[in-house]
Amino acid sequence: MTEASPNYETARQIHAVLVLHFVEGLKQSEIATKLNLSTSKVNRLIAQGRRMGMVKIDIKSRFQHLIDCEEQMVRTTGLNSAVITPTASGNPDTTLQQVGRAAANFLLETLRDGDVIAITGGKAISAVVENLTADIARDVTVVPLTGGVQGKYFTDVNHLATQLAERLGGRAMLVHAPLFAETRAQRDMLMEVGSVRDVFDIARKANVALLGIGSIQAADSSYYDLNPVPEADRKMLANSGVVAELLAHLIGDDGRVADYPLNHRLVALDPGDLAECGRVIGIASGLEKARPIRATLNGGYLDALVLDEETALNLLNPKESKPNVA
Repeated sequence: MTEASPNYETARQIHAVLVLHFVEGLKQSEIATKLNLSTSKVNRLIAQGRRMGMVKIDIKSRFQHLIDCEEQMVRTTGLNSAVITPTASGNPDTTLQQVGRAAANFLLETLRDGDVIAITGGKAISAVVENLTADIARDVTVVPLTGGVQGKYFTDVNHLATQLAERLGGRAMLVHAPLFAETRAQRDMLMEVGSVRDVFDIARKANVALLGIGSIQAADSSYYDLNPVPEADRKMLANSGVVAELLAHLIGDDGRVADYPLNHRLVALDPGDLAECGRVIGIASGLEKARPIRATLNGGYLDALVLDEETALNLLNPKESKPNVA
């Protein structure tokens, strides 16, 4: 049964209430006082106006093209979520910080008290930590997904885990072991050390995993901060089908972990272990990350992805990747 059209005076009153509420932003109690009505009457008039189709909300944003790109990314990749930030033309550091800020906000929207957050090292994760400001303390535990490398702030995953926990008001559990063991046997021994095994067991079932996605092509790749190798070895890697680094493991275009000797000496969870985590969020920026991201997606490791527009467009349309740069 359709609602009868109101008479002119009632329609005029509904219009006045709707304008005051939706255009001028007055609360229902303020409208009631202004028009000498009861608050319940104002509520009924607003509801009647909605039913009559008098309220149409049109939300416009200069970033609508990014939202559309996010929706396309989800449709075409099988991800559950995507967050895409503007690309700062000619300034990769600014772009990385924007991606880090967006990932930090996305993380805060995701977290619940009691959650475990597992993280890798890397410049992208460092950008997340730097840009995270929590409005309330959260009862969370932060753990590494890998052993650490001393030397730079972004290669020391224990340092990043501690900082992230402090910013969230939670606690950190650390892995006191190097990222690379000297031999495979030593790696197996370190993985069975009680304190290391316990942290990795917690990380394996984390509610949220934050991952940097590494490229081995760029000269300033974080992978070479983890593992300095001669130029000849870098070329050999590039020609061997290896395209990306994930949890310090080298992977190929198909997303599979490469049969590379160094992979067998890693004190870290295997990328396949991420399947047990509740939500896996990849974070990356820069065109050099497009192919590594694609490999990571091919491996099915991610549930969500935070990246910049230029990189996203390259993933979606490799031949046409001209962003509306910030």
